[in-house]
Amino acid sequence: MNRFGIIGYPVHNAKSPVLFAAAYHGKYQYDRIDTPDFEEAWQRFIEGYHAVNVTMPFKMLAAARADIKAPEVEATCAANILVRTARGIEAHNSDYLGVKVILSKLSEDIRTAAIIGGGGAGKAALHAAEACGFSTRLYHHDEIEAGVEADLIVFCLPKAVEGIDRLRCKVLLEANYKDPCMEGMPGIGRYIHGREWLVQQGIEGYLLMSGEEPDTTAMLNALPL
Repeated sequence: MNRFGIIGYPVHNAKSPVLFAAAYHGKYQYDRIDTPDFEEAWQRFIEGYHAVNVTMPFKMLAAARADIKAPEVEATCAANILVRTARGIEAHNSDYLGVKVILSKLSEDIRTAAIIGGGGAGKAALHAAEACGFSTRLYHHDEIEAGVEADLIVFCLPKAVEGIDRLRCKVLLEANYKDPCMEGMPGIGRYIHGREWLVQQGIEGYLLMSGEEPDTTAMLNALPL
């Protein structure tokens, strides 16, 4: 059953269909399963699809329902990939896998990390930063007014809040790829756009979903960084 899709609500603006089509040159069907009812989304996945991406508000529900949970799902209690296997439904978190790849490529002088935002992206970034060996602290949106300083900051809030002009770091990765607010802010060295995280999690995730290497060049061209 070579059908794939994305479950969540809403998903009409999701970039996953564009990236998936580019990754496999359109040879696989990929549908938007747009419903606020998790049970309906789950049943449609079970009945008609080999694997699906999972977006809000279903990531925690998907993790809880899966039969087999990858270590990063156990750590974050969230899944954004479900795959049907002979052993049952397998859950993964490519947000974690993608950001870990990005963070692992940073220079050796990055030792401390501040993760701003305690949602799904923030939890993925927190565990990825810890896995990379950084001394890591999580900040919620109301904890940065006095400023935050670290070698690396991963900004996972959906919008600007009080204190963002007082963030200081060598590298800042912003999770929000649709409406970023941190590019060009003072006190930041290298800025990494959220589109890089989006593409990297797609690269890591689509291999898990299909079992085939995606065309990474085509993915990058479909959503330029």
